[in-house]
Amino acid sequence: MQSLFRLMAEDKTTPVNSTWLTDSYSAQEEVVLVRVDGEEFVIRKSASPLYDSDGNTFAIVTVLHDVTMLRNLSNQLSFQARHDQLTGLINRYEFDRKTQEAIDDAATENRVHCLAYIDLDQFKIVNDTCGHMAGDVLLKQLSNHIKAKVRSSDTLARLGGDEFALLLMGCDLDKAHEIIDGLLQVVREYRLTFDDKVFKIGASVGLTEISPSHNLTLSELLSTVDSACYTAKEEGGNRIHVYRSDDKDIKEHNNQLEWVSRIHLGLEKKQFVLYIQRMESLTAGAELHCELLIRMQAMDGSYYPPGYFLPAAERYHLMPIIDRWVVGEALSIIARKGASFPYVCAINLSGQTLSEEGFLEYVIEQIKLHKVNTSRICFEITETSVIANLNKARQFMHALREIGCRFSLDDFGSGLSSFAYLKNLEVDFLKIDGMFVKAIVNNKIDRAMVESINNVGHVMGLHTIAEFAENNEIINILKEIGVDYAQGYGVAKPELFE
Repeated sequence: MQSLFRLMAEDKTTPVNSTWLTDSYSAQEEVVLVRVDGEEFVIRKSASPLYDSDGNTFAIVTVLHDVTMLRNLSNQLSFQARHDQLTGLINRYEFDRKTQEAIDDAATENRVHCLAYIDLDQFKIVNDTCGHMAGDVLLKQLSNHIKAKVRSSDTLARLGGDEFALLLMGCDLDKAHEIIDGLLQVVREYRLTFDDKVFKIGASVGLTEISPSHNLTLSELLSTVDSACYTAKEEGGNRIHVYRSDDKDIKEHNNQLEWVSRIHLGLEKKQFVLYIQRMESLTAGAELHCELLIRMQAMDGSYYPPGYFLPAAERYHLMPIIDRWVVGEALSIIARKGASFPYVCAINLSGQTLSEEGFLEYVIEQIKLHKVNTSRICFEITETSVIANLNKARQFMHALREIGCRFSLDDFGSGLSSFAYLKNLEVDFLKIDGMFVKAIVNNKIDRAMVESINNVGHVMGLHTIAEFAENNEIINILKEIGVDYAQGYGVAKPELFE
């Protein structure tokens, strides 16, 4: 038999006795058969004894099955289930499993490990400029560069997109920081050349310790390091942010993550409502104006003001969903109120919504559905969001002005190039930023700013609105200046729209 083949265990180093072929009770179901020419096969046997009339075994019938292809396919599927197809690094599922093992090891063996989240900076520029093929080349090349610098005891993973993670075993924060600094230098020095273009990127890293004293679950640990990574990016990127239990930035980030869940639930459970805040006309014969404001109902029946949930909605790109709800609900209520509703009604839109595909069509569809008089609708957009989405904003504004809607430019004066942009925008109302209005009584510079904005607005044929009109003294000064409308608690507090 040895002249034809050898039998080896699956480790390919331990010989298997030839009696395995006839042993019907062997614990080894599969072995490696090495042919004399060196070719290997994974075989599975089934052995059955033959009995004579007295019940004695007189022979063994052994059937060998070549399961090499099945084993290779099984190994391939197992590898694919645990690894990222593009880079060959382990994937999120396998990384979570290894991180859980590290948490368990820290608790039982009293050892310290570290975990880092790595998010590439400026990666989107590569995709937007040269397409996803260039992005894939970058990810593969950079993964190889980083992997070459990682210790053999550590685990590098691609979590998806341009996000990576590194598990550093038996490593304290100081040592981990030193290792990550080295990896950041690799990223900084890396250059991608594609289609005669050269790209340079950076990375934001969140770093935390897996310690016996922390007693964090896997999800809590991943959340803290993800928050630290986000903070590193918010601080300008291309740096490391170490998680500390008293980190205010991370607590704020985690708070916003909670609001993301609440926003989704609030939309599903119909917990959002609209408030109306009336404005005062400061000039004779002016139309009546109001602004719609969103609130969210709490468990105790009270209402959260927008400052609680809109920052999270802005950060996690939920504003288009919220704005769709606001537009639909506002037009529905205005339609029900009919001719008895005398106001030009301002509806706020975010910069994210302006650039969302299909939103313009949605607004036109809702206007037709509710048969609303478009002269009563005024969409309010902040100056900064218009500047960030100038072409989209101009297209959006032009299309809706064509059917009778009006536009108000909110927070005017907060940008650096306000007057330059104003010449190129089709707006009807100019809302003077409240930071100038609220101190107008005692601050000559703020008063001069309000007068300047009001004068330019009137020269351009626009009506002006002053925010933060909190008392009669401010309102009287606004009248002296000639501002058209005042809005604030000195005029009217917000109240439920319906």
